[in-house]
Amino acid sequence: MSELDALVEEVLLSSRLDAGAAVEVRDRIDLMALLAEEGARLAVPLQGDHPPILGNERLLRRAVRNLLENARRYAGEEVLLQVQPSSAPGFVEIRVCDRGPGVPEDQREKIFEPFYRMPGHAEREGGVGLGLSLVKQIAQRHQGTVFCEPNPGGGSCFVIRLPRA
Repeated sequence: MSELDALVEEVLLSSRLDAGAAVEVRDRIDLMALLAEEGARLAVPLQGDHPPILGNERLLRRAVRNLLENARRYAGEEVLLQVQPSSAPGFVEIRVCDRGPGVPEDQREKIFEPFYRMPGHAEREGGVGLGLSLVKQIAQRHQGTVFCEPNPGGGSCFVIRLPRA
């Protein structure tokens, strides 16, 4: 039943964000504490350091949790959570990297569309294709972006790029 509850919660949150519901994204957030807590939930190590940022803690927590849970589902134990300055000036990156099967280049944008699932994955792994779409909505609500890139040596890195405070 908790899986159904989580699905309903994601659908409702996605609908509220789509409808432009007022969501405050100007709270001071201890990014390192948030990432450490979410990483600890799934025993994922955290690397890096960053000062607090402005945003909505509940939404950012949901985005990071979705990425970490996906990485565990598709890649097993080899998952790493990182935070680092971005190559884009004025931004910070939250990176969830894994050693799973990776995402083919032609799928890297499509996977962030609502209800999209990579061919063959839905049958093996479940899900309805809302998690990554929700991550994209949350990143955009924070004036940021999310993207997927290959992890050197195999797997994928999902990157949330957010403006610094």
